[in-house]
Amino acid sequence: MKIFTGTVISTKMMNTATVRTDVVKMHKLYDKRFTRSKKYHVQDNFGVKVGDTVKFVACKPFSKLKKWKIVEIEDKNKNIRKTPEKSVEVKSKTKRKNNKI
Repeated sequence: MKIFTGTVISTKMMNTATVRTDVVKMHKLYDKRFTRSKKYHVQDNFGVKVGDTVKFVACKPFSKLKKWKIVEIEDKNKNIRKTPEKSVEVKSKTKRKNNKI
């Protein structure tokens, strides 16, 4: 099973992140380096943000295009989060008006 590494570029869909992987290749004749990139739709159980670096693997299909799932998130400080974050409900605070008579 191959592990891919990429950068999250979009999280607009529910439980889905769009991840871009970049590969640097060399031209056969001119020996010039160039970058090829590919986008993947990945199942997101971690709650990733745009700009995060993630590792993902192939799994059973979740939908027509989504056949990958995130294994771990690599932070910029080289800390690795492996467990999915639980969703936390935020209670809204209502402002009370002072009634003066």
